[in-house]
Amino acid sequence: MRIGNLSGRLALFTDRGAVDVADASGGRFDSDPQAIYHVWDDFVGWASALDEVDATDFELTDLQAPTPAPAQVFAIGLNYRDHAVESNLAVPDTFPPVFTKFRTALSGPITTVVLPPGGHVDWEVELVVVIGSTARHVAEKDAMRYVAGYCLGNDVSEREFQLKKGASQWSKGKGCDTFGPLGPWLVTKDEIKDPQSLGMWLDVNGERRQTGSTNTMIFGVAAVVADVSRYMTLLPGDVITTGTPPGVALGMKPPVWLKAGDVITLGIDGLGTQKQKVVPFKGR
Repeated sequence: MRIGNLSGRLALFTDRGAVDVADASGGRFDSDPQAIYHVWDDFVGWASALDEVDATDFELTDLQAPTPAPAQVFAIGLNYRDHAVESNLAVPDTFPPVFTKFRTALSGPITTVVLPPGGHVDWEVELVVVIGSTARHVAEKDAMRYVAGYCLGNDVSEREFQLKKGASQWSKGKGCDTFGPLGPWLVTKDEIKDPQSLGMWLDVNGERRQTGSTNTMIFGVAAVVADVSRYMTLLPGDVITTGTPPGVALGMKPPVWLKAGDVITLGIDGLGTQKQKVVPFKGR
């Protein structure tokens, strides 16, 4: 099942087009895409039994983040060994760094990435996990029960802010406005039989920069969800980005940072693709 945010309204996406959930359910479910995660099991049961309904054509440019206003956005760093090596950072031996992005960073799949004034901006294709029910101190063997599904993400990163402004400030470097494209939609976990076997890629201006697979993650989805739930309560609709494979600008010699006019395209098997154009910051 693919669900998402079409011009601010919750929609199901089929091979025939988009289905407005509030209309199709007769108002049983709210049109707010974020609200659905708080009634996730009820919604999945209804949607799974939904008979053929009218679907309409839609424009990909009208898709917004499938989780537009999560209570919390967590991110996992250095969760691919080769990426840690290319970044000249220690490979985690117990658990990788956990940091936060911010709701104001989130955007849809086809959008712009705004360069903050004077920096070194990088790309990171990532598998994103969306939480479907409250999780607190869960065991790894039980962790997948709390997952609603997955989506594609670009963990855009400003490396000066992240690593060189007096101290390591990962949330500053990764939380800038437009630095969290999500989508095109959320794919429910029943559609992704093994989240640890998904191919992933990212191009800049048509040139392949990242090629990888989630099977090389150091800590898989279940381990990530279980570990984060040890330290804070995960809430329905929360987002966790799970790390990136090698091939980022930081690892190039010399680095080739994003610049205005660049076009980023990326994808993960079964989850769709994204496209972002890089634009300069113009102030207020």
